[in-house]
Amino acid sequence: MQLDATDRRILGILQKEGRLSNAELSERVNLSPSACHRRVGRLEAEGFIQGYVALLDARRLDRPTTVFVEITLSGQADEVLEAFERAVKLVPDVLECHLMAGSADYLLKVVAQDTDDFARIHRQYLARLPGVAQMHSSFALRTVRQTTAIPV
Repeated sequence: MQLDATDRRILGILQKEGRLSNAELSERVNLSPSACHRRVGRLEAEGFIQGYVALLDARRLDRPTTVFVEITLSGQADEVLEAFERAVKLVPDVLECHLMAGSADYLLKVVAQDTDDFARIHRQYLARLPGVAQMHSSFALRTVRQTTAIPV
């Protein structure tokens, strides 16, 4: 499916204002409500829109500490990677896990209350992940920019 300028405007607006009503969205992209609704349905069906979420404030939820954890595994065999990936998906404090090219095999984004809470997460979960040979943690001092909006 090819995206035209109207599809891109719809995606740009929805990823910043996902609770916008169809009537408001259709007005902003200069379409009739029915045509706008059809386009949004098509964008959902084609997988351009994967879902709708509420973005929460980690500080208000007592998770102000962000830690990036670089993990190097003991090997690169498929079964080692698959076992690690299955296990890391079960760690509730891991927001993101990326398979990397470079010095580490995986990069995790973890949220915690503070350093003591991260120590608990490390002991209870991260240190028990299968296949881990090395782990390096870096604490974010301040978030300069954070967005979920993909350029369209």
